[in-house]
Amino acid sequence: MTGAHPEHLAHHFDTAEQQFESGKLGMWIFLATEILLFGGLFCAYAVYRSIHPEIFVYAHRFLDKALGAINTAVLICSSFTMAWAVRCAQLGRQRALVRLLVATIALAACFLGIKYIEYQHKWKEGLLWGKYFRAKLEQPAGPPTARPTPAPTPAFNPDERSLIPPAAEGPGGLAKRGPEPLLAASPGPPKDVQVFFAVYFTMTGLHGIHVIAGMIVLALMLVRATKGEFGPTYFTPVDLAGLYWHLVDLIWIFLFPLLYLIR
Repeated sequence: MTGAHPEHLAHHFDTAEQQFESGKLGMWIFLATEILLFGGLFCAYAVYRSIHPEIFVYAHRFLDKALGAINTAVLICSSFTMAWAVRCAQLGRQRALVRLLVATIALAACFLGIKYIEYQHKWKEGLLWGKYFRAKLEQPAGPPTARPTPAPTPAFNPDERSLIPPAAEGPGGLAKRGPEPLLAASPGPPKDVQVFFAVYFTMTGLHGIHVIAGMIVLALMLVRATKGEFGPTYFTPVDLAGLYWHLVDLIWIFLFPLLYLIR
């Protein structure tokens, strides 16, 4: 009986199919908890943005949309290579599996490298969270917002006095209302800009931690793949790692427009 037991089948499972379905169910439950985690952050984002819309509209201009778009493309490509790696594991194509896992890890490292460049710039400029915020914000580029210089007042000539009598006073109890001050065409930096960067670093930082965790898992899969452990009869670990990696990519697909493409 022991000799008939498949090598990769755990003792508490009857068949490889049962083990595969159980593992996949467990992974989906784990991914549901991850969705709840980031879902709470997305709700916090929605609350803060609804309360302080001017902060998000102003502060997102300090994010590099080009780098964010490149990172989005990098993760989409990594999702493709991961899906291809799962397929190669199912077909028993060991060399292709190893190469695709290496490509996925390399793309993940590229993503983190670009994110490091962004973080380094924010740190240098003082665009940080809470009490660590020390940036000297200036008016964003655009049309000039200074008040127009009034024309010089001509010298008073008594012969040119108006013959129209002054307007009558209003009824008692009504305050005189002077001319309203001229508003600038574009407001200056709003208060509490650090709120946006607290949200930005929390969401992208937590996502980055998940990317690092995914790279560790993929590295373990790579080591096992080089030993030829995966094939048509056993590819569950690669499949489950792929599910996790696709969720990490999907979360960034939501983060990019919410943080970088605010209108």
